[in-house]
Amino acid sequence: MTSLISSGIKVSVETYYQPDYSNPLQSEFMFAYRIRIENHNAFPVKLHRRHWHIFDSTGSTREVEGEGVVGVQPVLQPGESYQYVSGCNLRSEMGRMYGTYQMENLNSKQTFEVRIPSFDMFVPFKAN
Repeated sequence: MTSLISSGIKVSVETYYQPDYSNPLQSEFMFAYRIRIENHNAFPVKLHRRHWHIFDSTGSTREVEGEGVVGVQPVLQPGESYQYVSGCNLRSEMGRMYGTYQMENLNSKQTFEVRIPSFDMFVPFKAN
């Protein structure tokens, strides 16, 4: 598990290779990731947007941006956490992702950026 605290928000990530949804002969590799977001601030926050940078070992890069996470814009009170699972497809056995969330302090109405730690995705046999 990889974790990072920025702007009072802790983001933790775990990744899983999905062999049943992958087709290595067609260079299709599917990964799932579980993210836990914890609010360590003294004020409630709302997650508005996400922005991902995705890389694979073929050298290709792409960016994904959009509202919320998995169709939700969660609100976290102080001390609360939110967890979700999503996925990423790669054209190779190894890749990396990192990104940011745009959040709002619901007391002050100020928006701020939270960093999502860089995490690796790899087919288990490539880890040896």
